[in-house]
Amino acid sequence: MIEMPTVDVVAGAAKRILDRLKSDHEFGAFRAASLEYSEDWQCFTGFPVVSLWKLETDAEPLFEEGLRALALKAAVFEATGDDQISEIAIAVPVDEMTHAMLAQSQLFARVAARCGVGIIHQTDQEHTDYRSGGYTHGCYRAAWGEPPARYWLDHEEVVRRRGVLADLYESIGMARSGREHAIDFAAVGA
Repeated sequence: MIEMPTVDVVAGAAKRILDRLKSDHEFGAFRAASLEYSEDWQCFTGFPVVSLWKLETDAEPLFEEGLRALALKAAVFEATGDDQISEIAIAVPVDEMTHAMLAQSQLFARVAARCGVGIIHQTDQEHTDYRSGGYTHGCYRAAWGEPPARYWLDHEEVVRRRGVLADLYESIGMARSGREHAIDFAAVGA
């Protein structure tokens, strides 16, 4: 069994990784493309768990958090070489932002390759059970200080908020948190 690297090892590597990514000549294009992806950010259970969510004001700070999360995962991968172990717990809204970033696959792959960074993310292996006081929290704090609680929500709070959202969605006919509905658009008219 592979041991998790120490918080300090991950924090130091994550800061260096983040600096390398940001200094790449295509980083600005990657950032712009990730934020432009906003027209497709229609997830019902990711970003909406953020209290008083507003895309126009939350996108940029959440981009930074997504980048930091990917840097932490890359740092664990750098230390262990194990992509499964590197899927450390990430808060749901932050994970959702990483999906917007990873959608820029060709651009991000070029940036990461030039920087020598292994970008880790596989949906069936991701862990969105982030908790303050846990390993990811410790690594983040050692690298950049306290993570913004607005985005780094504990798993139990995300579950509670998803329940609130599910009830609201159900009240307007959106079943299973937007995974199905019974709207017949032909019957609604033009």
